[in-house]
Amino acid sequence: MFHIAIKFKYLIAAVIFTVGFVVLQVILTQHAQAGGTAPNAASLENGFLQMYNMEFAAAHKTFEQWEAAHPDDPLGAVANAAAYLFAEFDRMHILEFDLLAESRRMKDFDKLSPDPTTRIAFEGELEKADGLAAKILAQSAEDTNALFARILADGLRGNYAALVEKRKLEALNFLKSSRTIAEKLIAIDPAYHDAYLAIGIENYVLGLRSAPTRWMLRLTGAQTSKDKGIANLEITAEKGRYLAPFARLLLVIAYLRDHDTNAAKKILTDLVRDFPRNHLYQVELERLRS
Repeated sequence: MFHIAIKFKYLIAAVIFTVGFVVLQVILTQHAQAGGTAPNAASLENGFLQMYNMEFAAAHKTFEQWEAAHPDDPLGAVANAAAYLFAEFDRMHILEFDLLAESRRMKDFDKLSPDPTTRIAFEGELEKADGLAAKILAQSAEDTNALFARILADGLRGNYAALVEKRKLEALNFLKSSRTIAEKLIAIDPAYHDAYLAIGIENYVLGLRSAPTRWMLRLTGAQTSKDKGIANLEITAEKGRYLAPFARLLLVIAYLRDHDTNAAKKILTDLVRDFPRNHLYQVELERLRS
C-alpha cells in the first residue's frame, strides 16, 4: 500500500497530479557535487548547485556573473530565471507538498499571491534568453545550445503558469512545445541526453490520465504513453548532463506510485550523498526507511 507522505518540491509532486504541469527543466549538472566547485566560481554548474540547495541569492549572483562573462549565451539568462522561479516556489511554500493530502495543501497554497517584482524579473530573464536564442537560431537553425535554452524556457514558463498562476491549459501548451523542440534537438544530436527529459515528462504525466482523457489529449497532438515516459526519463537520469538529478527525482515518484520503495530508496540515498545541503532529500529518505 502506498502509505508514505512525501514532501518533495511541489513542482515534482505536481508532475504526478496536474495534467497541465510542465516540469521545471533547469536543474543541476549530474557532475556538480557539494564541495566540487569553489563557492564563488561563476559557472553554470555552481549556480545550479546553489539554486538546488535553495541558496537563491548566491545563485543569482553566480548566474549574473556568468551572463556578464558570456553575454551571447542564452543559458545564463534562462538559468537565472530558474533561480527566480525556485525562490518564488520557496516563498509560497510550493516546495512542500503532501501526496496524501493534496486538496488540503492546495488550499494552503492559495493563501499567498505571486510576487509582481519576482514575476517581472523572471519574465525579463526569459525574454533575454529568447532574444539570444532567436538570434543564434536565425543564423544556425540547428544550434543545439540555443535549442536547449528554448526547451528550458518553455519548461519554466509552464511551471509558472501551472503552479503559481494556476493556468493549466497554458501550461499544457508549454509542455507540448518543450517536447516538440526536444524532438528536434534529439534528431540533430541523439546524444543530447538532457533533451529526452521533455519527452519523458509529457508522456509520463499525461500517461497517468484516464483512457478517455488520454484520447482527447492525443487529438491535440499530445503524447500520452506512460512507458515511453519512463524510458525517456531513465535516459536522462543515466546520461544527462544538466537534468540527470531531476530525472532521478521523477523516477523516485514513479517508483513509489508503482510501490517499488527499494528502487526509490536507492535513488534517494544517492541524492542525499550528492546534495547534502538539501535537507528535503534526507527527510524523505528517513520517511522511506521508517
